[in-house]
Amino acid sequence: MEETLEIPDTELVARTKAGDPEAFDELVIRYRQRLYGLIYHMTSNHEDTNDLLQDVFAKAYRSIKGFQGKSTFHTWIHAIAVNMTLNFVKKRNRRYTMSLDDVDSGVLNDEDFLDATSGRDPHEEANLTELQQRLNEAMQKLSHHHRAVVTMFDIQGMPHAEIAKILHTSEGTVRSRLFYAHRQLQNYLGEFISP
Repeated sequence: MEETLEIPDTELVARTKAGDPEAFDELVIRYRQRLYGLIYHMTSNHEDTNDLLQDVFAKAYRSIKGFQGKSTFHTWIHAIAVNMTLNFVKKRNRRYTMSLDDVDSGVLNDEDFLDATSGRDPHEEANLTELQQRLNEAMQKLSHHHRAVVTMFDIQGMPHAEIAKILHTSEGTVRSRLFYAHRQLQNYLGEFISP
């Protein structure tokens, strides 16, 4: 059985620039799930996430001829997603504040959370559900920029250097925002994380 080698992003980008739409489709498949997670953790709303994800890929496709490769495609597409999501969240927050039902439905539809809590005793499950709900609420209380760095670092596992490139800021600023955001989350979640 032959092992299939993954085509590098650089080649897919070059083929897309040359007019091969299937090459961009491959990039969409490669990045869809990761970008979905990034956007969802910043919006806590599945409908908004789906809409934004389509918009991100549409903008990336329209802008790809201007991508010069000064950063990786990974960093470039994440920068587009973060910027579009931050703009969306700022506009949304001016229109309305999130209802707790949005947060609750996010928890109930989170596959990782459901997998982690299945098969537990009801008391433990209730505590985990409450913790997840509190965590989602706490994340929504963070500023947009703090929520973005927590999502990229703690949830997606990106290094400080890459987050700094995506946000067009210094690594020191990323570390500072993470420190402040972690302190805020600890305050919001105090009763759950104290011994």
